[in-house]
Amino acid sequence: MAQMKAAVIHEAGGPEVLKLEQRPIPKPEKGQVLIQVKAFGLNRSEMFTRQGHSPSVHFPRILGIEATGVVREAPGSEFSAGDTVVTAMGGMGRAFDGGYAEYTCVPANHVQKLNTKLPWEILGAMPEMLQTAYGSLFKALRLKSGDNLLVRGGTTSVGLAAAAIAKDHGANVVSTTRNAARADMLKAQGADHIIIDDGSIADKVLEALPNGVDKVLELVGTTTLLDSLNCIGAGGIVCMTGMVGNSWALKDFSPMDCIPSSCYLTIYSGGPDEFMETPLQELVEQIEAGRLKISVGKIFRLDDIVEAHRAMEANSVGGKIVVLT
Repeated sequence: MAQMKAAVIHEAGGPEVLKLEQRPIPKPEKGQVLIQVKAFGLNRSEMFTRQGHSPSVHFPRILGIEATGVVREAPGSEFSAGDTVVTAMGGMGRAFDGGYAEYTCVPANHVQKLNTKLPWEILGAMPEMLQTAYGSLFKALRLKSGDNLLVRGGTTSVGLAAAAIAKDHGANVVSTTRNAARADMLKAQGADHIIIDDGSIADKVLEALPNGVDKVLELVGTTTLLDSLNCIGAGGIVCMTGMVGNSWALKDFSPMDCIPSSCYLTIYSGGPDEFMETPLQELVEQIEAGRLKISVGKIFRLDDIVEAHRAMEANSVGGKIVVLT
């Protein structure tokens, strides 16, 4: 039986629990697609799973909630061999083996075909990052042209993508960073205003925009959520999408005290349906035209998956971490 290289996790732990092994190449059934993986992006949910915070995930498991590559087999004829495709979510790397491998087998209805000549490191950064940014902006925050948008956690991969997409859509973008040295990177990505985040920025936001912002994309999480709620004006929306701060819950949360009157607090957690709704071909064309910039922070090879996870855990990379197979 033909073999492939894969990064397999047998037990929860640090980055070193990711072990490179030879595994049989999966055999697709009707309704499935076998993808030869060319690249995949790293996601913090994979780090949480690796650390043991996903009790529904049983080991051994090949992690990876997304993958980009070319079709090798599609028994149901949904795709043709050689098609460039992307996939994400729907149980990848959790209920079944995911993208940290040279091949992955996924449901055909969780796959989008792309017509593009973009390099694999750009395509590999796209699926989950753009799905999350696009869905957060337009499904959860209902972003409109002219909105003042605060991106809390601006140097995260989703934050950088969201700023670029929002700017192209006509929004005024305010992005935060804890590191002043990254201000130029945020401006290059489309941010109109930069705020250095020391954990409490509401006063700085209201000084720049006395009526507050219209929308907040909260990517740091519960550690800054209450402060972000103090940044919005009447009728504003805060969407918590990320948890870079690694805190899952608020203690002693009092909605009447914490949510400003007539404002809205929501979350975004996209699944396979949201992934398939994301207009990735349209976004690819915007990237090709130079309208949308994708920020790839660092590129690794599959052989270096342990180092890639260490970089993700250390938050040492601005932009998306991409692994090439």
